[in-house]
Amino acid sequence: MNLVPRPVRGYRREWWTGDVLAGLTLAAVAIPEVMGYTSIIHTPVVTGLYTILLPTVLFALIGSSRLLVVGADSATAAVVAAGLTGLAVAGVTPGSPEWLAWCSMIALVCGGLLLLARLLRLGFLGDFLSSSVLIGFLTGVGIQVLTGQVPALLGIDGTTGSWFAEQWGVLTGLPRTSLTTLAVGGGTLALILGFRRFAPRMPGAIVAVTLAIVAARLLDLGSHGVGLVGTVSGGLPRLGLPRGVTWAEVPTVLGIAVSCAVLVLAQSAATSRSFALRHGRKVDIDQDLLGLSVANLAAGLSGTFVVNGSPTKTEILDKQKGRTQVANLTMSAVVLLVLLVATGVLALMPRAALSAIVFLIGVGLIDLRGLRNLWARRRSEFVIACTTAAAVVGIGVEQGILLAVVLSVLELVRRQYHPKNFVVSVDEGGQPVYRPAAPGVQSLPGLVVFRYDADLFYANAHRFADDVEGVVQQAPDPVRLLVLDCSSIVDADYSASLALDGLIDFVHAHEAHFGITRADPALLASLATYGLLDKFGRDHVFGNLSDVFTAYRKDPSRYRGPAGHR
Repeated sequence: MNLVPRPVRGYRREWWTGDVLAGLTLAAVAIPEVMGYTSIIHTPVVTGLYTILLPTVLFALIGSSRLLVVGADSATAAVVAAGLTGLAVAGVTPGSPEWLAWCSMIALVCGGLLLLARLLRLGFLGDFLSSSVLIGFLTGVGIQVLTGQVPALLGIDGTTGSWFAEQWGVLTGLPRTSLTTLAVGGGTLALILGFRRFAPRMPGAIVAVTLAIVAARLLDLGSHGVGLVGTVSGGLPRLGLPRGVTWAEVPTVLGIAVSCAVLVLAQSAATSRSFALRHGRKVDIDQDLLGLSVANLAAGLSGTFVVNGSPTKTEILDKQKGRTQVANLTMSAVVLLVLLVATGVLALMPRAALSAIVFLIGVGLIDLRGLRNLWARRRSEFVIACTTAAAVVGIGVEQGILLAVVLSVLELVRRQYHPKNFVVSVDEGGQPVYRPAAPGVQSLPGLVVFRYDADLFYANAHRFADDVEGVVQQAPDPVRLLVLDCSSIVDADYSASLALDGLIDFVHAHEAHFGITRADPALLASLATYGLLDKFGRDHVFGNLSDVFTAYRKDPSRYRGPAGHR
């Protein structure tokens, strides 16, 4: 067992300066960002800082990804907030110590679920959320996040209830807008966007927040109706189980924790994979799963909420030329310093400034480019993305995740149930030509090579047989040899074997021969187990398309008359 911490293994001295500078820059962006996430989940501001303390350090030491930044995340924060609001636990109000205890309990249960997934090697489950579903889900979360910050930007009280009720509350509250608060929020937005446009390497968020704090102090904004963060408790987090909740409450929060675990697994895996591929590296998803599990357990035990792999912060780290988790350890060191000596300054931070930061995070989650690509390249998945986004906004984040998983599976089944069919021929150079399987199409007079672009299983087996029979019956010449191109078929279940059995009988009844080509060993073994190879003849198994056409052209008479394999 290698006891050397992962960030140190194979570390090069020349990486040190770049990693430290990248970590300092990341801290400047992440500190106001994670503090802003607390306005989504309704916990004390300091809990945002706690998410990039112990959880980040432990993932850096355990996880396999060199760049993945683990900490507070808007999507999981929205899931927890929406889930707890939906539970309406008696006596627990957003922002209260009891509310934070429930958030920490959810982090513990989520960490336990991720650990169970690691022990069972279930890292592959993250693949069940397709890219289109993730685009829709994060877009829906982005809409929820940005609209949720509008009341704070306007200086009006928010309305509880459904998303539509909240928007109606904003509209009816517009006459009560605080112009001073709006100026602070609007100025923060303008500064951050200006830095993004003209000085993208500068930490615009930290500059804007610093100026907002200075303005609050010099202009006494608190006395002019601008809400301030207020006292921020400093020091290290208290370690231990959440106070006020017991393990008996686990069934109550299990649904929320499952939703968070699925999202953490899918989003973190997608992020770590994409950045590893970008740099030609491999990533161990199961090892990352262990790191994420320990990070969430640490979050629950240190008085904060669920943590996740952050695509936005990981992108920042990559752009700053960070190479390893040493950069993230540097960020955590900066956060520790802030907690020990600088929390007093944070008390003067206007809440409108934090809301402006979170508003822009919500805007960034709306993946317009991804939606445009889906519209241009695959309309069915565009519909799935929009449906998922609408469900997240209109019904709820937790329900949106469930719908996302269901839609992903249904889309997979739909594609397998109704794949594209082709009749294959070859050109003069011997290259395959694929034509849509339609009435009157054949490979050669009397020969049909049929390609089915999906595995055969119980749901599509009979449709497959009907499609093949239609091509045989409507061929311009009597079919003497039907060959199934198995290059896209790697398995056939029992229902599919019965359909194939019936199809072979159909072909033989038409005094034609049945064969297969380009079948892999596993499929051949399955067909042999079902007794189908002996039924149509092992001499009718062709290695490739060239063998099919060569054999048929060489001796077409061989395939005239009834097939002899019964």
